[in-house]
Amino acid sequence: MSPRPYQLGQRKEAVDQNRARIVEAARTLLSADEGVTRFTIDAVARQADVARMTVYYQFGSRVGLLEALCDVLAEEGGIEHLRDVFTGAGSDQMLRRLIEVFCAFWASNRTVMRRLHGMAAIDPEFAQVMDARHARRRKAVTAVVSRLNAAETSPNAFSNEEIIDLLVALTSFATYESLAGSSRTSEDVAALIDRVVRTAFRRETRSPYAQHHG
Repeated sequence: MSPRPYQLGQRKEAVDQNRARIVEAARTLLSADEGVTRFTIDAVARQADVARMTVYYQFGSRVGLLEALCDVLAEEGGIEHLRDVFTGAGSDQMLRRLIEVFCAFWASNRTVMRRLHGMAAIDPEFAQVMDARHARRRKAVTAVVSRLNAAETSPNAFSNEEIIDLLVALTSFATYESLAGSSRTSEDVAALIDRVVRTAFRRETRSPYAQHHG
């Protein structure tokens, strides 16, 4: 006889609760003062009050756990609003919205973001996860540049690849962290980056954006 539906439902609920508790434990450890040096599967299991093998069962590895944590951070940080970038008005709003989405994302869990990027510089598993996220951001930037560049026929001072590289740098956490400091909001940083983009890419260099700003 197969398990009753309500038993399967209870089991799934327990698994989901364990998963959420483990991800939250990972976030807590990374947020703590000593979190960077203590971030191990054993430490996460103790923080979540589950067996070590439960963490492996749920996520497979520390990389899997970090990916799951990044997924939660992305959801909380509103990264799904990237879809709105391509469904709005003109190119000016499209690029500004791209910048706003990433600035809001970096601001949403700034301490954890800082730890994740810091660890990526010294830990190959963190680097693997953060490199994959960087590739996703570059893909979004490339899509926006392609959309903005579609109607442009005149030569540009920057190549498409240079524009993409610069926009990827400007929408990075490192740039956000440096510009935000202790006083600027995500909206302030987004406005500042947008001003840089307008000046560098749109008015002075006849880039793909120049046609929209005379």
